[in-house]
Amino acid sequence: MQKIEATSPEAQSADLVSANIEQLKKLFPELLTESANGVAVNVDVLKALVGDQTATDADEKYGLNWHGKRRARQLALTPSTGTLRPCPDESVDWDTTQNLMIEGDNLEVLKLLQKSYASKVKLIYIDPPYNTGKDFVYPDNFQDNIKNYLELTGQTEGGAKISSNTEASGRFHTDWLNMMYPRLKLARNLLSPNGAIFVSCDDNEAPNLRALIEEIFGIENFVAQIVWEKMYTTKNDSSLISASHDYVIVALNGSKLDGAMGALPRTKEMDDRYSNPDNDPRGPWKAIPLYAAGERKNGRYPVVGRTGIVFLPPANSHWRYAEEDLKKLGDGNRLWFGRDGDAQPNLKRFLSELDAGVKAKTLWTHKEVGSNDTASRELKSLMEVSESPFSFPKPTSLISRILELGAPGSDEIVLDFFAGSGTTGHATLLKNSADQIRRRYILVQLPEPLDPNNKEQKAAVDYCDTMKRPRNIAELTKERLRRAASKIRATHASTTGATAQLSLEDSIRPVATLPDLGFRVFKLDQSNIRAWNPKPDDLAQAVLEYQDNLLPDRTESDILYELLLKLGLDLCVPIATRQMAGLAVHAVGGGVLMACLAPAIASTEVDALATGIVAWRKELAPAGDTTCVFRDSAFADDIAKTNLSAILEQHGIQNVRSL
Repeated sequence: MQKIEATSPEAQSADLVSANIEQLKKLFPELLTESANGVAVNVDVLKALVGDQTATDADEKYGLNWHGKRRARQLALTPSTGTLRPCPDESVDWDTTQNLMIEGDNLEVLKLLQKSYASKVKLIYIDPPYNTGKDFVYPDNFQDNIKNYLELTGQTEGGAKISSNTEASGRFHTDWLNMMYPRLKLARNLLSPNGAIFVSCDDNEAPNLRALIEEIFGIENFVAQIVWEKMYTTKNDSSLISASHDYVIVALNGSKLDGAMGALPRTKEMDDRYSNPDNDPRGPWKAIPLYAAGERKNGRYPVVGRTGIVFLPPANSHWRYAEEDLKKLGDGNRLWFGRDGDAQPNLKRFLSELDAGVKAKTLWTHKEVGSNDTASRELKSLMEVSESPFSFPKPTSLISRILELGAPGSDEIVLDFFAGSGTTGHATLLKNSADQIRRRYILVQLPEPLDPNNKEQKAAVDYCDTMKRPRNIAELTKERLRRAASKIRATHASTTGATAQLSLEDSIRPVATLPDLGFRVFKLDQSNIRAWNPKPDDLAQAVLEYQDNLLPDRTESDILYELLLKLGLDLCVPIATRQMAGLAVHAVGGGVLMACLAPAIASTEVDALATGIVAWRKELAPAGDTTCVFRDSAFADDIAKTNLSAILEQHGIQNVRSL
């Protein structure tokens, strides 16, 4: 039975360095060599592979560079030894939901999600700090990020810097880039091959953010820099020009294939542009010019209209179709010469021939997708307060449009690791209701403490006090999700049997069934597996304390969900529990993982426990191998542990582990 320790691969998030090395070995085995520090890349070979025979490492290269970039890249590759602890009491519909709300530093959380959600996320939308000088509270500690997170959120005392990233620091943009770079690197690993990322920003960091996204996702995968009209009034306190817009930068994770991004639904206004003046049986149509600018060989020839008038394309232009093809269009009654037959011919494009959706434009107005004011009114109504607890929130109608483009299908996962007020989760619930399909959301939010002395945070502090919950942003995020779910349930209940409707700013559609309105809450913490910490002055005592290498204050559920993370299983995978020999046994994912985490297993219980597990596994019939996990300290002695392993292995369960 192999023991899982704090240094074991199973006790850590995905080792991205090892994964990168394996990929390089497969693609370019000649690229890797050995050095005093381990595996190294032969730079000369790399230059040869890309056709560069002359460049040296000292040559200047095109790209975005800043102080600390190498350390930021290294931070993204450093595995996390943290875990996510389940909190059913703070969740909604824990047993059935597929949605996640995770409290914690998003850098560590993204690392922990690598095994379970790699290449599974269809859409990422984030609204990161705009780096305005007062909204930046992610001072990453490169030595111990879990410790840094605990200090940052007030869970321990150690003097971590929590101040804003002011311009006086001298590293204003550098600090922001060092914060964003590892998070975007890790986020890309979670995106599916046809996934997309949408990132909100303003003028302050837009150039740097676009360059950063193009570097990480590939310049060829940049899609657009959308302008969103966030306000429709003028700010008279602006120094020179009142900024009325933000940006949404869009990139794909793969090539720009057709179907990689969804389309927007056609509107009545668009369809009203089509008519049927000649009562064509094929329905409404719109006239499209038949000529194009510029002269083209064989593109200028006479076209005879239905009244005998001969038409030529205007000067310095040509017909779009070859003469034979244009004649076929005329024979099929696809040409329109006006009501009297004396107008320049046009092509009849029928409404029935158009796709159901249309391409999005790069300018999104407040009338189309709402504004900051729309979002504030939405929040005040939902939270039943006179003042919004968040400054400059995003409207659900904006995220709804992003969902239409980036996650148009069912069973797609939407990730937001700067969740803030929870708009992405709220919008996903509304959009699922409107579309009658199922999308899942994963939200991550730092439980950033709120300052009662900060006038901009007073409304948020007062709201937390009203709820009698800790004064931090994550509490507001969870409360919004709960209220959004309750409102949707109430709307559905009041209109069941009638015309049930839920409104988005840009869409009102009938509701037939309720979507998944729940969410599971998890909180970032140190691993349940205690690391070896020798005490030189009392080594014997240290050895005794390490006999049980699990932290004493952790529950079976804590340990079980860490196993899910470290073994790469979905945090919402079904878990069944049965009693065997008086001990609880958990079957995860239909028997892919089976665990008995009881603190004590007597020698007399081994046979019944092992045969029970074997029988249950046979009943579940998992498609792949089964991993069985037990507490190492639970066994009465080594004989009991050996006997249990032997029985399981005799019946085909080869992967037996202990914690």
